Amino acid sequence: MTSTLNQQIQQFYDASSGLWEQIWGEHMHHGYYGADGAQKKDRRQAQIDLIEELLQWASIAQPKHILDVGCGIGGSSLYLAEKFNANVTGITLSPVQAGRAIDCARSAGMAAGTGAIAQFQVADALNMPFADQSFDFIWSLESGEHMPDKAKFMQECYRVLKPGGTFLMVTWCHRPIDRQPLTAEEQKHLADIYRVYCLPYVLSLPEYEAIAHSLNFQHIRTADWSTAVAPFWDVVIDSTFSFEAIVGLLTSGWTTIQAALSLGLMQRGYQSGLVRFGLLSATRQ
Repeated sequence: MTSTLNQQIQQFYDASSGLWEQIWGEHMHHGYYGADGAQKKDRRQAQIDLIEELLQWASIAQPKHILDVGCGIGGSSLYLAEKFNANVTGITLSPVQAGRAIDCARSAGMAAGTGAIAQFQVADALNMPFADQSFDFIWSLESGEHMPDKAKFMQECYRVLKPGGTFLMVTWCHRPIDRQPLTAEEQKHLADIYRVYCLPYVLSLPEYEAIAHSLNFQHIRTADWSTAVAPFWDVVIDSTFSFEAIVGLLTSGWTTIQAALSLGLMQRGYQSGLVRFGLLSATRQ
């Protein structure tokens, strides 16, 4: 199950990352459109604003050894390395993404030498090739939804986090289910999202919080930023109608085309309140 899912995730991002970079740039995540989601801004600026807003929300000061779990082509990794003059390690299941991230680090002068350094490798977040207590900041931006075992993923993050370090996870969630279980229609909607985007399942934010407590994380905080990021999917849908995007889709393979045709699943999920954008920060004592 896990190896098959990992292969699907790898193939999905191997096939689609080049097109995404061509159309959108190096940041492969949502944008931030103000707390009420009403701010109009350049799409790349919205993605950078999300990074800055998250760092402020989690009170990240001056980390020196950062792990970017699910690093994509290195957008966040390079941004964090430069911002904090830090050593950043990014991991991904996609060799294509890792290779491109390494190229970007070289171009940015961060591949070697002194000061900010960014390095990338193919690795499984459920079995990370790092020693205990290696990082003082773990950044997981929209990768948790891909994890087939959420508790094991968070346990691995706890293991490699230094005492006093901060874990920040931002992930796709479904609505809380404490008052009302998911309906059959909602379950079908989520199943369609899982199939298209290679996700095993997602949880509600309270369920992630419960896992964090069970793993002995401290100073646990959560927030729902669904309203602030929901306009992102409107912008993504608009971008697919450009000539460049259409040509790129036709040459990227069926999985990428299928994902593009299914963008409305996420848009409608946010509109109905089923899909949520959840934040969790915690520390290790």
